[in-house]
Amino acid sequence: MTISGLRFRNVDASPDDPVDTWPFEGILAAVERGTLPDWRRLAAAIVAEPWGQVAHLVSEAIRLSRPYGTSTLLESVIKNARRAAADAERLQVATEIRSLVERSGLSSQDFARHIGTSPSRLSTYMSGKVTPSAALMIRMRRAAGTH
Repeated sequence: MTISGLRFRNVDASPDDPVDTWPFEGILAAVERGTLPDWRRLAAAIVAEPWGQVAHLVSEAIRLSRPYGTSTLLESVIKNARRAAADAERLQVATEIRSLVERSGLSSQDFARHIGTSPSRLSTYMSGKVTPSAALMIRMRRAAGTH
């Protein structure tokens, strides 16, 4: 039994099921008629996969129904989850780049020259301020001998 009392109509799913198994109609019901426990479950699924199916379905439900108050809350959850994921990904790339420079045995300046960029640009990649292209990442891996 759900804590919130949310019920699905004409859906082969239960609010007790994992959120990522709910069909669009279940997501829509939670967005429109759910309560805080339901929205927390949606938020947890969105944070776990910011560009996943639940985030997509919640965005679609908000776009279609524009529920008062809930739309702002859930849009904010999606936006913040995606920003946090992008920041974490950028830092992961920066960590890999620093490791590649170290493994190459070259100075940062020589490494930058070897991959066809400037030392200052390499610094922005190493700090995570800028994310390099996929092609440049391949060059970096080659320069470090980790193709």
